Amino acid sequence: MTTQGQGVIETIKPRNSQFYRSDAFKEKIIAANVTQIILVVAAVPSFSEELISRCLVAAESENINVLIVLNKADLIQPTQVAFDTLLLYRELGYTVLQLSAIQNALTLRPYLSNHLSVLVGQSGMGKSTLLNTLIPEANRSTAAISLALDSGSHTTTYSQLYQLDKNSAIIDSPGFQEFGLNHIKEENLAYGFVEFHPYIGHCKFSNCRHRSEPGCAVLAAQEEGKILRKRLDYYHKLLR
Repeated sequence: MTTQGQGVIETIKPRNSQFYRSDAFKEKIIAANVTQIILVVAAVPSFSEELISRCLVAAESENINVLIVLNKADLIQPTQVAFDTLLLYRELGYTVLQLSAIQNALTLRPYLSNHLSVLVGQSGMGKSTLLNTLIPEANRSTAAISLALDSGSHTTTYSQLYQLDKNSAIIDSPGFQEFGLNHIKEENLAYGFVEFHPYIGHCKFSNCRHRSEPGCAVLAAQEEGKILRKRLDYYHKLLR
């Protein structure tokens, strides 16, 4: 028997997925059991490609689907530049959806069906505005961005789940300015890069880290133009 507002944990079910970031000292769990990560970016303030890559590595390590949403599409010229930047990720097989949270957010609706989705991204990308348009009763706090500092304000301080229908729900999460991957072991890091997948396991050495080892299938694929040098360089940066 519990009083109003209290509860008792009866069972703990296993986690199917866990999306989180970490550094050498702590872990920050963003959401568990999600089936889709909605990575929200925008042209203003500018987004970090490094943070995109880090989120994708974390998602791939948990086999979670990723949808990249380019928000603020009503800002035509800067959004076109941002969209051109995101073409790389479309070519890698990720879906990139362009919309404006204040004009046509409902174009996101079909992508939410039968998913437990979590909105993630840097502060100021418009995640809470997007959620408020989809679910007006959510009434999440929003704030103006600073053009001088090219950054947004940190308004969301906790994650909140909203049920869309019987089979679909969405989580709004606090914005971040960094995304540590300390929890991913060095030997598993390459799996975070989808274009590496066809070549992993085909190197001369089973413990190949794809740096400069002879007989490396990943390095050979890059030389043949099947993997972008930019992405390989970023993988090396994460290894360091």
